[in-house]
Amino acid sequence: MSEQESNQTGTILLAFVAGAALGAGLSLLLTPKSGEEMRGVIKDLTGDALDKIKDFAAETQEKIKEAVEEGKEKFLEKKSVLSSAIEAGKEAMAAERDKQKS
Repeated sequence: MSEQESNQTGTILLAFVAGAALGAGLSLLLTPKSGEEMRGVIKDLTGDALDKIKDFAAETQEKIKEAVEEGKEKFLEKKSVLSSAIEAGKEAMAAERDKQKS
């Protein structure tokens, strides 16, 4: 999954959670319940929202870790190729110098 796709997925999930919270809040305001009942419902909804946010944060953190590891691996691969190319260049230069001295 590319970084752009990951960002889009995160944005969609965050919009969904925000929309669900807004809808729940509006339904609470428009429902005739006692104060005690309303506080219980709000407490439950808040707990659910916090759980979803924690899950989303954990998933996002894991995706970031994976992206960093992938970046490290790609860097090390490119570094290895570059080191090999530099070494081959040095060897070619040394061989050419030896040829010219002879």
